[in-house]
Formats: sequence, structure tokens, C-alpha cells
Amino acid sequence: MGGKAGRVRDEKKEEEKKLIEEEKKRLEELRKQAKSERKKEIKVERGVVRICETTIDGKLKLRHGLLQVKGISHALALAIPYAAGLNPEMRIGNLTDEQVELIEDVVKNPLKYGIPAFMLNRRRDPLDGKDKHLVASDLTVQVRQDIEFLKKIRCYRGIRHELGLPVRGQRTRSTFRKGKTVGVQRKKK
Repeated sequence: MGGKAGRVRDEKKEEEKKLIEEEKKRLEELRKQAKSERKKEIKVERGVVRICETTIDGKLKLRHGLLQVKGISHALALAIPYAAGLNPEMRIGNLTDEQVELIEDVVKNPLKYGIPAFMLNRRRDPLDGKDKHLVASDLTVQVRQDIEFLKKIRCYRGIRHELGLPVRGQRTRSTFRKGKTVGVQRKKK
């Protein structure tokens, strides 16, 4: 009674499966073509660019490449190209020498180019009270000097730095046990 109708349904399902598989193959081919076109589009004049004492791969987009420089945050990496009048999506390898110099100047003097003070990493410097932005080796040296100053004035944070213990109030019962005696000692009889 239902034999012929069942075969018709099975044939329809098989046709639908074939159509779906053909569509998947077509989409996969389109994806491969798009991927190969994207690879062709990335034409870079220079393979490596040096910005603020940091070597950056030329294939990276400007906003992603700037993140590799120590002291540049995500927000600042997006603000720098706009302040310099550049496209943040362009490849670093395609920058001219003048553009690289302009980017370095924006990084070192962001207030001059209209970047707000809250994006800087050293506001109200304790020595001169000015807003600054430090990058690369300048930032490393300044952090080291700040820690040495804390040790010199013997404040709580400085002492914790000296002892190699956590500075920011973390618990120490179960963590930060590396390098010290771990375990329980028995009482001597």
C-alpha cells in the first residue's frame, strides 16, 4: 500500500541530499578562491619595519603591528594612525620612511597630535608632574627606577618587591611558594 509512495519520498530525499552536497562543494570552492585572492592582495614592499626600537612584521596591519611595541595599548594603537592621518588597516610594510617617522613622533608626543591624556601610560609624573607616554626601553628603565625608589624609601610595596613576594595584596598561603621551603615540618622530640 505505501511502497510506491515510500520510494518517491526516498528519491526526493536523495535529490535534496545531492543538491545540498553540490551547494557545499560550490561554497567550498568560493571560499578557496576568496582565500587565494586575499593572499594575493597582501603585497608588502618591506618585510620588516622598525618602529620605536621594535622590529615589526611588514605583513601586519598598522593597528595590530603597533601593539607589538611595549607601552602601546589597544586604544592607543587605534588612535595613533588616525592622529597621523593614516589608514589603520594598511600594511606596515607599505609605509614610507616619512610615515614611519611621523608615527614615531605621534607615539613619543601624543598630546601634540590631539590624543587625550587618559590614553597615556605615565600621567602626572612624580618628578615633574607632566603627562608623558613612555615606550620600549624608556618604559622598562622607568619601571625599574620606580621599583628602586620604592625600595629606597622602605615603603610596604618596596619591601614586598625586595622579598620577592606579591605586592598587590594577593594571598600567599597556597600561591607564590616557588623557591621557598614547601611542606610541613615535624616537631622535634
